[in-house]
Amino acid sequence: MKTVENINVPHPFPYQGSKRGIARYILPYFPPDVRYLIEPFCGSGAVSIAAAGHGLAKHFVLNDLNRPLMDLWSEILEHPNILCDEYERQWLEQQPDRKAYFFKVRNEFNITHNPHQLLYLLARIVKGSIRYSSDGQFNQSADNRRSGMKPNTMRQNILDVSMLLSKKTTLAAVDFREVVKKAKENDLVYMDPPYQGTSFTRDHRYLNGLAYDEFVAALCYMNSLNISYIISYDGVTGEKTYGKSLPINLGLKHLQIHAGRSSQATLLGNNHETIESLYLSPSLVCRLEINKPFRKRYHIPEQQEFLFA
Repeated sequence: MKTVENINVPHPFPYQGSKRGIARYILPYFPPDVRYLIEPFCGSGAVSIAAAGHGLAKHFVLNDLNRPLMDLWSEILEHPNILCDEYERQWLEQQPDRKAYFFKVRNEFNITHNPHQLLYLLARIVKGSIRYSSDGQFNQSADNRRSGMKPNTMRQNILDVSMLLSKKTTLAAVDFREVVKKAKENDLVYMDPPYQGTSFTRDHRYLNGLAYDEFVAALCYMNSLNISYIISYDGVTGEKTYGKSLPINLGLKHLQIHAGRSSQATLLGNNHETIESLYLSPSLVCRLEINKPFRKRYHIPEQQEFLFA
């Protein structure tokens, strides 16, 4: 099976759970007339960046309840060179004692929420695996074997992302329901919400969790408005399942992506493969049926259930 042409798509910062590696398996399910692509749980914005690189949407909305993260996105789009200069300064300053410098920056960030400091922290933590304490403090430790992405590489990535998305992207830091309810007929919502089981633990991966029932209720509301959406939600790694499937009565088309070896498996030194679920809304399925020539361009089977990354 063929996919969207695999071009070199930049990533602005390391971020665990990013869909950068499998974005090319998601993009073929974009209709050809997307006006706004809306990412309510944007994280590193991998799908929006890939879509922009392929010219699959005219405008973008990036949203995340993590306000410091969205402040970082603002710097990427509006002041990329200043952001890169600050990253380079921190990267060079850390060299005499990287471990001590990391904790110094982390302590300062928990007071100031400075986006320049957040970028440095994201570059240094293990596999971009962000963690917050129960009181909202950034508490992940550094991978002290590495210095973080080199300044020249970081600069190139950020400048490339800024070029792709600046002047056609709206940023927000509100509840996801506030942005999805604004979607119109020719828009597309891509949602990659927190996996169940990762948000209501002592060390949070996300500042705010998302209850299963609340999410399902929001999807029912979106269906009532005929909003087109794609969801990355539950998944399986080895024998471990992350979250239960979304209910059948939502009328979603359920696909599965073989996403390869998971980052968590890599950390633990095993070979478990991750299979991620992809759900298409009823409204989106109708749009794709109407635009079958577009689907045929990417050689998508009529009843494709498994996609191999």
